Amino acid sequence: MSMDHTITAPLVRGLCINAIGQSRVVIPGDVEEVPSQALIVDLASAWGDAAPDEERAAKIFHEAYTAWEFELSPAGVEAATQKIIPKKQPTCVAVKFGESTEALYWIDQDLDEAQKRRAAKNAGPVDSYTPSEYEVKRIGTAADRSAVVKDKIALVTGGAQGFGEEIVRALAASGALVFIADLNFAGAQALANQLNALEKRTAAIPVAVDVSDEASVEAMFRTVAETTGGLDLCISNAGIVKAGSVLDQDLQAFNLVTGINYTGYFLMVKQCARMLRRQYWTAPAWKTDIIQINSKSGLEGSNKNGAYAGGKFGSIGLTASFALELVDYNIKVNAICPGNFFDGPLWSDPEKGLFVQYLKTGKVPGARTVADVKAFYAAKVPMKRGCTGADVMRAIYYIVEQEYETGQAIPVTGGQVMLH
Repeated sequence: MSMDHTITAPLVRGLCINAIGQSRVVIPGDVEEVPSQALIVDLASAWGDAAPDEERAAKIFHEAYTAWEFELSPAGVEAATQKIIPKKQPTCVAVKFGESTEALYWIDQDLDEAQKRRAAKNAGPVDSYTPSEYEVKRIGTAADRSAVVKDKIALVTGGAQGFGEEIVRALAASGALVFIADLNFAGAQALANQLNALEKRTAAIPVAVDVSDEASVEAMFRTVAETTGGLDLCISNAGIVKAGSVLDQDLQAFNLVTGINYTGYFLMVKQCARMLRRQYWTAPAWKTDIIQINSKSGLEGSNKNGAYAGGKFGSIGLTASFALELVDYNIKVNAICPGNFFDGPLWSDPEKGLFVQYLKTGKVPGARTVADVKAFYAAKVPMKRGCTGADVMRAIYYIVEQEYETGQAIPVTGGQVMLH
C-alpha cells in the first residue's frame, strides 16, 4: 500500500474543520516519530488494491476522532461543573496501515503556525468552541464583506497579472492564504514575495500550472494538498483572447483559445472538486466555492471574437451543470461575468492587447488609433467606465457569503449587459 497525500490530507483537513467549524491548514511531517498525543487513524480496511474507499476512510476518521476526544474529555465532577465543554481539536494526526505509519500531519490555524508546531513537535490538543449559530450569522452578514474569506485557503489561476493579480491582492489583504497559479511562475513568485512582505505572514504561495494540460493541473492540486491540506475557494480565472473573424481565423488559434478558456475550466473543476469532495466526506457541513471568471462575452457574444465568446458561453453551461452535480458535496459553483477591464494587460498591452488586436482586425469601424478603440468601448457602458478588480471582488465576496445560490452567471458590467 502507498500513501497519497491528495487523498488523506483533505480528509484530515475536513475532520479538523468539522470539529470546530473553522478553516485549518494541514501540513505533512516526519513519520519516524509519532507523538503520544497524536490522533491515530488506521486506514488499512479502507485501502484496497485498486483504489481507496474514500467514504469508508472518512467513517474511520470520524470513529477514531470520537474515541480520541472521549479519552481527553473531562469526566465525573469536572465535567459536571463545566457549563460548556470545549471541542478537542487534534494538532497532529498519524495515518497508519496496520502497524506501519504512512503519514503524519500537523494542523493549525494558518501555515506559519502549523510550521512552528511541526518544528516544535508540539502535538498538544487545542480546546476549541464551535461557533454558535448567532456568531456564524453575525460573521456572514458583516458590514466588511471581505471577512468571509479571512483565514480561508484560496487558489487563483492566471493570478500573476490582470484580473487575477487584482483578485490575489484583495484576497491576501482580506486575510486569506492564496495560491497564485500561473504559467508565468516567475511572475507568481515575484507577486507572492511582495505580498508576504506586505502582509508580514505567508499570505501567498506561487505554483506553476498550464490549465490546458491535465497532468499539470493534477500536479498543482497535489502541491496544494501537500502544502495546506486543501482549499476553501478556487477561482478559475486563467484565460486568453485571440480575436479574429470566423472567415479568417485558423483552427490552431481557435483551439488554443478554447483549450484554455473552456477545456481548462473543465480540468480545473474536475481536479478541484475531487479535493473538495474529500473534505466534504469528513466535514459535510462545510461549504466550499468554485468560481469561474467568465466575461460579458459569455452572455451576449462578441463580434469577430467567436473563439473567445464561444468558450465563455460554453463555460456558463459547464458552471450550471457542475453546480447541479457538486451541490451534493456542499460545493457551490458560480461564474462572474465582468465587463471590459480596460486597464489590464488583456486590453492595454501595447503589443498583444485587445485594443491593438481590434484595431488591426478592423473590429471597430472607422477607428484609426488605439485611443479610438478604447473610446468606442467606453461609450458602450452605461456607467461610462471599464470594470475594475474591486468590482469583481465585491461579486466574489457576495458569492462566498451567499450560501443559498449556485449555478449562476453574475454580470458585473456597469449596466452594459442586464439579466432577463
